[in-house]
Amino acid sequence: MNRIFASLAFLVVVGFQSCTNTTEKPETNTPAPIGPKDIILTSDLMTPEVLWSMGRIGETALSPDKKTILFGLTYYDLEQNKGNSEFYTIPAEGGAMVRLTSTTSGEYNPRWRPDGKKIGFMSAESGSMQLWEMNQDGTGRIKISEVEGGINGFCYAPDQSKIAYIADVKTNQTVADIYPDLPKSSGRVMNDLMYRHWDHWVDSYSHVFVADYNGETLLNAKDVLANEPYETPLAPFGGMEQITWTPDSKGVVYTCRKKTGKEYSFSTNSDIYLYEIATGKTKNLTEGMMGYDVAPVISPDGRFMAWESMERDGFEADKVRLYVLELKSRMRTNYTLKFDQDAHGLAWSDDSKSVYFISNWHALDQIYKLEMASNSIRKITEGVHDYTSVIPAGDRLIGTKMSMSMPTEIFSINESDGSQTQLTFVNKPIFDQLALGKVEERWVETTDHKQMLTWVIYPPHFDPSKKYPTLLYCQGGPQSTVSQFWSYRWNFQMMAANGYIIVAPNRRGLPGFGKEWNEQISGDYGGQNMKDYLSAIDAVAKEPYVNADKLGAVGASYGGFSVYWLAGNHNKRFKAFIAHDGMFNLESQYLETEEMWFVDWDLGGNFWDKGNKIAQNSYANSPHKFIEKWDTPIMVVHSELDYRIVASQGMQAFNAAVIKGIPAEYLYFPDENHWVLKPQNGVLWQRRFYNWLDKWLK
Repeated sequence: MNRIFASLAFLVVVGFQSCTNTTEKPETNTPAPIGPKDIILTSDLMTPEVLWSMGRIGETALSPDKKTILFGLTYYDLEQNKGNSEFYTIPAEGGAMVRLTSTTSGEYNPRWRPDGKKIGFMSAESGSMQLWEMNQDGTGRIKISEVEGGINGFCYAPDQSKIAYIADVKTNQTVADIYPDLPKSSGRVMNDLMYRHWDHWVDSYSHVFVADYNGETLLNAKDVLANEPYETPLAPFGGMEQITWTPDSKGVVYTCRKKTGKEYSFSTNSDIYLYEIATGKTKNLTEGMMGYDVAPVISPDGRFMAWESMERDGFEADKVRLYVLELKSRMRTNYTLKFDQDAHGLAWSDDSKSVYFISNWHALDQIYKLEMASNSIRKITEGVHDYTSVIPAGDRLIGTKMSMSMPTEIFSINESDGSQTQLTFVNKPIFDQLALGKVEERWVETTDHKQMLTWVIYPPHFDPSKKYPTLLYCQGGPQSTVSQFWSYRWNFQMMAANGYIIVAPNRRGLPGFGKEWNEQISGDYGGQNMKDYLSAIDAVAKEPYVNADKLGAVGASYGGFSVYWLAGNHNKRFKAFIAHDGMFNLESQYLETEEMWFVDWDLGGNFWDKGNKIAQNSYANSPHKFIEKWDTPIMVVHSELDYRIVASQGMQAFNAAVIKGIPAEYLYFPDENHWVLKPQNGVLWQRRFYNWLDKWLK
């Protein structure tokens, strides 16, 4: 057995099997498709290997008759160091899961054909990602598209006569284009900003195409953004939720930020456009609206368009408003004017009179409903959880939800009383064998006498008569709520299983607690939010079961910045730090990152404008300015493909610690971005994480 698997805390008993009948297959040289395994644990404590053995529910789609839920389910294999997504169905009223596919190439982007007779999906079975179809039971697979370079997403026209798909289009000249006699040159020539984004160099843009569809193949494909150097959906995270059809199949509505270079880099001003197929003309439906305008959804009767809208250009964490446009009159209405929360994941009711959406309040993501006639908003669900999507399904709603104690599962929701019924139990066989830590909600008083929600997670088999090492979790974003999320890296139950109490405060600068709380952090890095962190850990450290001499602080991104800042300002509270992909030198960060709008807004501007008091305060709080006060062991994690916060930030921090004689460790990934996504890298991350903490806190 490979050494990397020597510490497995579980035993694979049966191996691959489906959720229906298992059939014996002859041995071949081709590995079996990665899928669920029967797992027997040798301990009731979670390990990295157990975490990576869990199935992960992906995108869901409801059949046109609203009777069947189609969804993707991904499993990972450590030895192969990759994952595989397969399709399953389950009755909307509840019942057994049925596995539809079992391939080594995987299936993605599940879509029911409008007539309900076929399922469309993407697969790389032919060598590139193409559109395929199959029968409702998974039989009869046929390839529909043959797009050079492959596609990245698609959706059917409601009348089934056409298909819209997205594909990358080369628009930038390469060195080989300029100098054909230098085809092997690796050089790049740049004359403007946004030459790289997130984790890749920008050589192409995603465009939306419209093609005729005859039930067998795609014909007469047309690039909606022909010769335009713009992208749809928005990079790096936008998907097909940013593109939709009009109900009459005569138009495609898409999200786009029609800017390039420096202008693009400093702006969040995206708009929603309507492309009319018959005329080839494009109209800007959100012209004059200056922030992010994304994710359009058209009402079933074709009268209205709802979308997610931010007000201010350059502020990526602005309030997400629910806007509705009456398409004929072009009248726009902000239905969340008096609703001090964000609205995400919009979905129309069948009668076109209401919009369902997800919103966070006090670190819980719930399902809400807007009634347009009365301009009223009602919360439908209650509970300690995060809903991540909602689909109207006749007399019920279908939603996906998770919590700090449960990965994503599919639920049915009774709209009238808010009751929720779990439909999938993907990881129940594993969780039946695990002991989980208690998750407790606390409200801590801050230094300015406000109340701050703080999650406290206790180790499994917690004994209040003992003393436990305790971790302060510093959230990234920075404007990202410490809600009931389940993470496959920053997993609170994993931390607890290693014998730690976790303190996870919703410090200043997070949504879900009103506009003022969310926006306070901009221009105040190193200010009140740092005091909030210390208020949380100081309050919990008073408990008799907390070993106040064994405190650590951990975090990623802005959480990594927080750790670096605390390392120079903690007054010897902590005995160990871990910073992942954190900002260490804010002056370098301003000139190294790709999305300039973020640093320009949140730091208040550039560092050479000496008359800008807000900006100068931000740079005065750069963690590298406090190196002389560093005195505590620190582990630094960073990845080469992180272009949001580049790897040199982590190298600077690690080098500084070593030069000062402080115990330090640098975990570097040459092939990861801001996140660690490859299975073996993920397990390595977990092992070194706890190796470092155990060394200094136990």
